[in-house]
Amino acid sequence: MGGVFTRYSLNANGDVAAMSARQQVNQFDYGVFAFFSTMYTTLSVSFQNGVNSWREPAYVTGIDHNWGGSGRGWEQVLSIGFLGRVPFTLNGRLTVFPMLGIEYHIALLQRRNANGFVYDRASSNGAAMGEHDRDNNPFQLSDFNAFWIMLGGGLEFDISDRVFLRSDLLYGVRLMTASERKNLGLIDQMTGDNSPRLGGLTTRPSLRFSAGWRIGVTS
Repeated sequence: MGGVFTRYSLNANGDVAAMSARQQVNQFDYGVFAFFSTMYTTLSVSFQNGVNSWREPAYVTGIDHNWGGSGRGWEQVLSIGFLGRVPFTLNGRLTVFPMLGIEYHIALLQRRNANGFVYDRASSNGAAMGEHDRDNNPFQLSDFNAFWIMLGGGLEFDISDRVFLRSDLLYGVRLMTASERKNLGLIDQMTGDNSPRLGGLTTRPSLRFSAGWRIGVTS
């Protein structure tokens, strides 16, 4: 379980128009995951659902285009993570470890509710709501796939030689997605500014609980 928090600002000042916009997204995530660990690495696969609220106030001069809005959203992703870890055994049963690595999130669903109208962001309905590239093509679902840089730590408690309990606390920073790069291209076209300025971060804290079984351990 965890969350995704976006705080973006966008400014463009071209020969067609000037634009100032903000984006705020607060999302709660929940799901299930499986993992395989060696002493120094962890590979995980997870399925996550997300429920969010979003707000995107925008101010545009020189053209008649409404970019402001707010509402709720729903997401589903399949994530694949690869983390390095360095374990430290504190006693015979408890081990702690810092972790660093990446996750790749594959978008399975991107849906929003704006003014009572529910639409899929990667669809013709999404394009009608402003979710499109500079050629007015709707975003593809894969445009919302994302790489995350993950940092955190975890601990394991041995119940027996084979069985253990584990918890991980991670914090992630997302790299720019294809949908965001396409949106910058659209802003370029709208305003005539060939280098619109996007600032801010999308971050993700997460907490995971699991149980594991050691392979190759003799009792």
